Amino acid sequence: MHYRITHTTHYAYSTPVQLSPHILRLCPRNDGSQWLQKFEVTLSPKAAQQTYVSDADGNICLRLAFDLPLESLHICAISEVTTTRDNPFDYIAEPWALQFPINYPSSLAAQLRPYWESPLGWGINDALAPEVISLAHEIMQQVNYNVGYFLTRLTQLIPETCTYQQRLEGKPYPAAVTLSNQSGTCRDFTVLFIAVCRAVGLAARFVSGYQEGDLQGDSSGTSHDLHAWAEVYVPGGGWRGFDPTLGLTVSDRHVAIAAAANPQQAAPVFGTLQPGQSAKTTLETEITLEDMRLTQQFDP
Repeated sequence: MHYRITHTTHYAYSTPVQLSPHILRLCPRNDGSQWLQKFEVTLSPKAAQQTYVSDADGNICLRLAFDLPLESLHICAISEVTTTRDNPFDYIAEPWALQFPINYPSSLAAQLRPYWESPLGWGINDALAPEVISLAHEIMQQVNYNVGYFLTRLTQLIPETCTYQQRLEGKPYPAAVTLSNQSGTCRDFTVLFIAVCRAVGLAARFVSGYQEGDLQGDSSGTSHDLHAWAEVYVPGGGWRGFDPTLGLTVSDRHVAIAAAANPQQAAPVFGTLQPGQSAKTTLETEITLEDMRLTQQFDP
């Protein structure tokens, strides 16, 4: 698949404010199944300084610094990405990782530790919630301790038992809250999925990005919301995506922009007002995703 993505974010402030440094995670990553062809960002007003950096999780970030008070901030990111993984199961798992419990080699365990020990609920380790642990062990027994079946069943179980709701702003709910409410957003379902995985020792992380079918109901079929899903480290297959909102394993219809142990570190725009500043903030976001193959097919 070949996508052209336009992601526009507009902040308006009720009074001029001074911004702290901001971090943009809007650049799609390059990996074994996703290839970045083009990326550009425009800002209005322009930042006093902007620098591309790689964060601790390897995400491409644009760090911005502003020296003057702002009444608004407009960010427009345009990217073109080719995705190539049409088969999400194109790997052979390590024999020692087929059944629970998984005994990671010490060197790999040290690398993956943040992805099964980090708190998920913005300070609350949801993986320790008794109801989350109970669900994890129930599924594990149902699939006879098979790791692959566990991941597939969990991916399908969440949308089967929980109702999707749209909540454009705010932190994801703790996993136990989503489990109790049996409803949530894609980021809530992702946090629940990750917590259940971590409860049985699977390294999992939060991913933000775009999905071809995640439409807002626009008749043109191009208007989208930001999407969230999870990645689990599968020995022999590396990081593999699972979408507990749609109930499917991630292939070439998803485009990842950032992944991290904690949802906050995968936020596409992160920053605050400087201390002592206050204002009412209005946020507007528009995302369009175009299949370039169809655009090229019908171009004169």
